[in-house]
Order: sequence, then C-alpha cells, then structure tokens
Amino acid sequence: MPAGSDRPPFPGHWSWERRGHALLPLPAFLRRLAFHFVLGALFIAGSLAIGMAGYAYLEGMGWTESFLNASMILSGMGPASPLNTDAGKWFAGAYALYSGIAFLAVTALLYAPLLHRLLHRFHADEKDLLLDESEEQSKQ
Repeated sequence: MPAGSDRPPFPGHWSWERRGHALLPLPAFLRRLAFHFVLGALFIAGSLAIGMAGYAYLEGMGWTESFLNASMILSGMGPASPLNTDAGKWFAGAYALYSGIAFLAVTALLYAPLLHRLLHRFHADEKDLLLDESEEQSKQ
C-alpha cells in the first residue's frame, strides 16, 4: 500500500485507483472496460425502449415501426415515418433532445476508463511501471 494510505492498491469497480496506487493490472482493467460497456448498452436499450413505447402509444405505430423511428432518432438520423399527432411531434422533439444528451453520456461512460488509465499512467511512478513490466515478463 502507498505510504499514508489505508486504501487497497487495486480497488474494485466502484472505486478507482488514485495517484499513489499502482497501475491497475490489464485483466482488471479489461473487466472495468467491459463493465462500462455493459452499463452503456443497458442505458441505450432502456432509452430505445422508452422511445418505442412513446411512438407506439402516442402515434399508434406498430412495434417494428416504433423501433425504426426510435433507433433513428437515438442515433441522430431523425424520424423515418411522418408524425400525425401533435402529441407524437412533441414526444419526438423531447426524445431527440434527450437522445443528444444520452449520446454524450454514453460516450463519456465508455471513454472514462480509457482516459483514466491514460492519465494514471502519466502520473504513475517509474518504479510502478517497471514493476508491471517485470511481472508480465515473469508470467511468460
């Protein structure tokens, strides 16, 4: 453990290594990256479900057409079918605004572990980096 720290050297998913900690081992980093990918995929699936439900309820579209319109707006392409009701148009506008924010949120969620590792590597002590390389060589 780093001097003066009561934190473990390799935290789990819910806490990130700090400046005094060694660089997270590659398998643990890949697990963290996969965890963030799953969170992003769940967020996108939930957003898609909300969009599909809105189009199905407010525009009376079938589930296939609702999926098409919701996925097109969520991806930033725009609606695929003409909207007939005022409520559907209001929903489409609000959903488009939400989709822009959701895109930024998922992008940040996916890039956070990569950027954190990059910045942590810049701040890691040379002895930590040499220790990681010697451990990898001893495993081979």
